[in-house]
Amino acid sequence: MNRKNDLYFEVHEITFNSEKFIAFMDRFVSKIKKKTVVILDNAPIHKSVKFKKKMEEWKENDVLIFFLPPYSPELNLIEILWRRIKYQWLPFSAYISFQNLKEQLLCVLNNFGSKYDIIF
Repeated sequence: MNRKNDLYFEVHEITFNSEKFIAFMDRFVSKIKKKTVVILDNAPIHKSVKFKKKMEEWKENDVLIFFLPPYSPELNLIEILWRRIKYQWLPFSAYISFQNLKEQLLCVLNNFGSKYDIIF
């Protein structure tokens, strides 16, 4: 996600580990056409040895990784997005069932940047 409301995302119903995040990043990097900075929090999957090794490869493709200071959710754009989704964009009816929640969430994510946006 960036401040222009561009959002690259995938939906998974699995435990997300470092290897899966690396694969996600590889797919993201393959789509990049200009120098890009990816800002991450300090989650363990972002700090693994395997992830750190891949950072050099991504850097060669003009994708730089920057880590937020610890305990700074106010600087994390994705935290702002999740807060907006949870408290403003998802209707109460989204929580009737897990399937309904997934559908409503996917609707918001797919329409982020057009129907749903954040002014920074």
